Amino acid sequence: MDSKVERRNVSSSSAGESGDVKNTIATTTAATAAFKGAKSSRWRRFVLKPFVYVQFFFGIGLLALAFQQFRRKNTHPEQSPELIAKDWEILYYRIIPFRAISRAWGWLTNRHLPAWARQPILGLYARTFNCNLDEALDGNLDNYSCLAEFFRRKLKSGVRPIDSVSTVVAPSDGTVLNFGRVTAGMMEQVKGVSYSLGEFLGPAYWRNGPEVQPAGQTELEYEKSLLVNKENDLFHCVIYLAPGDYHCFHSPVDWTVNFRRHFPGALLSVNPSIAKWVAGLFSLNERAVYVGQWKHGFFSMTPVGATNVGSIRVYADEKLRTNCTKWALPLPYYDRYMCPDDSDEIPLKKGEIFGEFNLGSTIVLIFEAPKDFEFKIRPGEKIRMGQSLHTTHSATKSSD
Repeated sequence: MDSKVERRNVSSSSAGESGDVKNTIATTTAATAAFKGAKSSRWRRFVLKPFVYVQFFFGIGLLALAFQQFRRKNTHPEQSPELIAKDWEILYYRIIPFRAISRAWGWLTNRHLPAWARQPILGLYARTFNCNLDEALDGNLDNYSCLAEFFRRKLKSGVRPIDSVSTVVAPSDGTVLNFGRVTAGMMEQVKGVSYSLGEFLGPAYWRNGPEVQPAGQTELEYEKSLLVNKENDLFHCVIYLAPGDYHCFHSPVDWTVNFRRHFPGALLSVNPSIAKWVAGLFSLNERAVYVGQWKHGFFSMTPVGATNVGSIRVYADEKLRTNCTKWALPLPYYDRYMCPDDSDEIPLKKGEIFGEFNLGSTIVLIFEAPKDFEFKIRPGEKIRMGQSLHTTHSATKSSD
């Protein structure tokens, strides 16, 4: 009898223990589910919903900008100042994380492509942007391991002859956006839209080391301060490289580079349609200003970065680092003096390769020349690296 009671007690106690274990497991499971639910709820409340709202209103804002620009184009003539973006529109446009997008694009284009994917992917790119593979040093798409390598493809010898008579040749393939004489310290990026020479180049202290720019210096005074020969004038030329163009850029003249200024800047699109809309676009974007002298005096060549341009590479300037985070390069610009004593000067011959882009972008030339210098190109004209940019009789006169 006692043993039966004892067995009942044991079985009831074990049943009670198992019930407690089940209750504990159930409680733990419920607590875990509640925690996950609370965590998920916090994620939706503090991250997902704000992100969705931001994207929604951001998209609405972009549509509003596009609609307003469309209305302007229908109500104003083509060169009207009303078509130029207002300050608040530029500010809104710059909110787009173009720098992060460009770094992501740079990472993507450097990913190794398996052999089976090269023909379809690179072939699609070549067809879309009218790349001439017959001119490429290696026309076999299977030999390019990634898209970035295809961007930087070299050309066959002789397909870009350098004009031997001209003193200034095209530094790259591309489309002429604008050119002409610098007027009162202002330059036209496209017809009807100007930008400041001083804002683009920055303080002009590259000859004698850091100096304080004179207070109250006008744009015209800044322009005149660049001239080595006061009898000369300043000229400029802007060339846009489309995604399908040859991406390397070359020296347009015989000159010596002795200074470089890197503006980290933004990475806004430099497409001609954006250049017509955003005044001072090239002064906002990341750029590397190379300054030196040629036979007529001051000369500068500036590769300008743009959206999805993963980097600007200059072969003789390995210290240049572009498309970095704002935390890595927090200052407005960074100077590098290239002294003859340190053998840092870069002597360049006309047509010599200078650097490369990782996608299309822009080259800006600003140089001193005799007053009778004349361009022989047109806005919107497609040009090829090595062709003459000016009438040769002017060069002959100026060199006599």
